[in-house]
Amino acid sequence: MARHGGGRGWYGKVLGAALGVTALAAGASAWTAQAGAVGGSSPQAAASATPGSDVKPVAVTISHASDKGTRGVNITIDDGPDPVWTPQALDVLREYGVKATFCMVGTQAQAHPDLVKKVVAAGHRLCDHTVSHDTTMDAKSQAYQSQQILDAERMITEASGGIRPMYYRAPGGAFTPYSRKLAASRGMRPLGWNVDSKDFEQPGTDAIVTTVERELPGGPTLLFHDAGGDRSQTVEALRRILPWLKEQGYSFGFPAR
Repeated sequence: MARHGGGRGWYGKVLGAALGVTALAAGASAWTAQAGAVGGSSPQAAASATPGSDVKPVAVTISHASDKGTRGVNITIDDGPDPVWTPQALDVLREYGVKATFCMVGTQAQAHPDLVKKVVAAGHRLCDHTVSHDTTMDAKSQAYQSQQILDAERMITEASGGIRPMYYRAPGGAFTPYSRKLAASRGMRPLGWNVDSKDFEQPGTDAIVTTVERELPGGPTLLFHDAGGDRSQTVEALRRILPWLKEQGYSFGFPAR
């Protein structure tokens, strides 16, 4: 899984202006306060000390496999929900009968709860992609990592109407042992990727399709985006990639938990 840096500048401007350091601090919930103990205690203890303590801890290792086995692929879509592009992505997924995993930024979910509910209603899964998509969070304090992960979990869960994220994907792959342990204690399997479509760079639909076709032998989890700019190339690429994958004999699943 290569380091992926797309999106930090966009979120730094848009989300930073909307939130600011003060708002982030004010938004920290009791979950964050309790999570400070995770570094020195078991994940089970952390889970039982926080709201939603009925969650079951999962493995701390980063998931790349598909629950559909060796001929399975996982479509994962990051950085939304976005009012323009998420509905279009949902339309394409519905057209081809494909379920995906949406890795949502907390503030985006909070701003567009209707879209979060639509994602869930369509049978897709949710993934925690932190509050503000800071790709340097692996260099920040454990308290900051806790705030980013747990506040986003809360935002996404509230926006969905009570459906919790099943995975945690660090922005840009900026995982740490602490963040993986914390997420796993909350029942969110750390989620990586095998194929970076490079769609965030807007290289053109043909280039996105070519990248996926070339890199697919490297593993089943594909990375796309539905926010952070004009995602029309992503939508069109999915319209070509999904039927192609079916023609190649792949089935669509979810990342292994």
